[in-house]
Amino acid sequence: KSAPEELKEKIFSAMSERAATMLRDDLEAMGPQKVSEVEHAQRDIVKIVRRLEEEGKIIIGIGEDTEMVA
Repeated sequence: KSAPEELKEKIFSAMSERAATMLRDDLEAMGPQKVSEVEHAQRDIVKIVRRLEEEGKIIIGIGEDTEMVA
């Protein structure tokens, strides 16, 4: 909810239009959140991202202009 707009848009663009709309609606409906709850959720997200990277399902840290050789 408190993520920078640029990050939110990156996440929304990776989702289906319907899922992105539902998430936007959920975020708008949420009230203020405790910092501890936000930090806990962020840790959970990082764990999931690391697991997906280890499984080869996502690639992290490569910019658009980075060349890759297979």
